[in-house]
Amino acid sequence: MSSKLSSDSVLYLASGVAIAAIIAATHFSIENKDKKNNIASLQTERSELIQKNNNLSAELAAASSSIAELSDKLQTTKEDLDDLADNFHDEKNKNDEFEDQIRGLADTLGDLDKLAKIDEELLSKYSKVYFLNENYTPSKVEKIPSKYILDGKDEQYFHTDASEYLEDMFKAAARDDIDLKVVSAYRSFYEQTDLKGQYTQVYGSGANAFSADQGYSEHQLGTTLDLTVDSVGGPYTIFKDTEAYNWLLKNAYKYGFILSYPEGNSFYVYEPWHWRFVGTNLARHINRNDESFYEMDQRDINEYLLELFD
Repeated sequence: MSSKLSSDSVLYLASGVAIAAIIAATHFSIENKDKKNNIASLQTERSELIQKNNNLSAELAAASSSIAELSDKLQTTKEDLDDLADNFHDEKNKNDEFEDQIRGLADTLGDLDKLAKIDEELLSKYSKVYFLNENYTPSKVEKIPSKYILDGKDEQYFHTDASEYLEDMFKAAARDDIDLKVVSAYRSFYEQTDLKGQYTQVYGSGANAFSADQGYSEHQLGTTLDLTVDSVGGPYTIFKDTEAYNWLLKNAYKYGFILSYPEGNSFYVYEPWHWRFVGTNLARHINRNDESFYEMDQRDINEYLLELFD
């Protein structure tokens, strides 16, 4: 009984072991299959990742190539812009130079037009130097206000363009209690002829020392006048001893007037009464450099002609 049970037990045990082995084998087979499937899946994912990486590398390479192309285009564009800027700058400089030339030409033409309208005789040296013929008259003269004329003298006339300077000088003198009077201003060629004849009858050849021949008198220009004060009463040398004369020496140049024949001149006797308008710039030059009008070169004098009435 015991032996039979033992055989059955053994058989039963053997069957159980076999079944367990089968189950274990089956389980192992399943696990192994799962692992193989997992490995295959991982390999697939790896392949996909490699492919994606390759694709990204290709895209990155393409992007880098595009960036390089864009960089080249940008550099080319920048160079083109620099060239355009240089060309623009060059053209602007050319235009500026052209405008300067046009402006300079316009100024020159303006100066030439202005110079053509100014009587060049007005700054010429006439005392025994140049000659004004009998047909010369100033372009325009106007009457000097009677309050500035010495009592007993006829109406006097002065160059219109210089009259405002004369008026300003008289007003400035009056503010300093100097009452200047005009003895004589514009004289025509024929009036100078008559005056010289009268002086010659009285003084003979000595009249040449203080009276110009017709055609050589600054009075014919219309920009010259003889000044005095009531206490002197005429164009006399004693005018030099008056406050009025000293005032003129200090101030006349500010209004464009100069003393034509100062002491020591080689043309006529000292004439403190004889004043000529030459424009403020030339008058200031003469005063500043302590020069004499008739000692200057005519070419240097003519440089002031353009600004005579400025």
